[in-house]
Amino acid sequence: MRTDPLTFWDHLDVLRSALIRMAVAVMAFGIAAFVMKDELFALVLAPRSSDFVTYRLLGVDAFSIRLMNTELTEQFMIHMRTALYAGLLVASPYILYEIFRFVSPGLYQNEKRYAVKIVGAAYLMFLIGTLVNYLLVFPLTLRFLGTYQVSPDVANMLTLQSYIDTLLSMGLVMGVVFELPVVCALMGYMGLLTDQWLKEYRRHAIVAILVVAAIITPTTDVFTLLIVALPVYLLYELSIHIVKITKRN
Repeated sequence: MRTDPLTFWDHLDVLRSALIRMAVAVMAFGIAAFVMKDELFALVLAPRSSDFVTYRLLGVDAFSIRLMNTELTEQFMIHMRTALYAGLLVASPYILYEIFRFVSPGLYQNEKRYAVKIVGAAYLMFLIGTLVNYLLVFPLTLRFLGTYQVSPDVANMLTLQSYIDTLLSMGLVMGVVFELPVVCALMGYMGLLTDQWLKEYRRHAIVAILVVAAIITPTTDVFTLLIVALPVYLLYELSIHIVKITKRN
């Protein structure tokens, strides 16, 4: 068994092997998602109809948004891109494991514990943010913008490309927004942020949250605006308690 320290080139070899394993995992899950086309797009396209679970819970009137394709290769390329994104999402726990496996030899035991907690929390919050977008933010945005008309004479013709791009980009945005408690915890641990400061600027944060919610869901419906803003505000309150606990510990 080798006990001497690894050289720079040895570390590069280890990193290359890890990157290859991660790429293989993403491709394997991506191919599986590509083959399961009907199941994949039944899930992706579900928010375009009033049969979607969120609309039923909110009692939304019946509606259906018809998508169209305008390019010869567009549907196939979107199929590949969506399958790859699904493969990346499913393989992400393994990717995080490989990254941690690569960097952990350079960490002390207590640093490893903190790293596991931080990475695990960040991953969980990103998934929750993506799920909130799929179940709440994107459906409400889609319903408003997809059915909005300046005149009955002007029909909406929403493309599949626009639908998928909006879904994926908003999912990424909400995933990043939900990292707020983790970022605040790190800043609190480093002494850069205090719970008193967050409490002092709570009113400013509420205004900023409402502005962000209005941008994400540009609708005159106050109920929809509050539904989107409420999870982000709860994240802010959670961040206050997390920073307080971090300071005490």
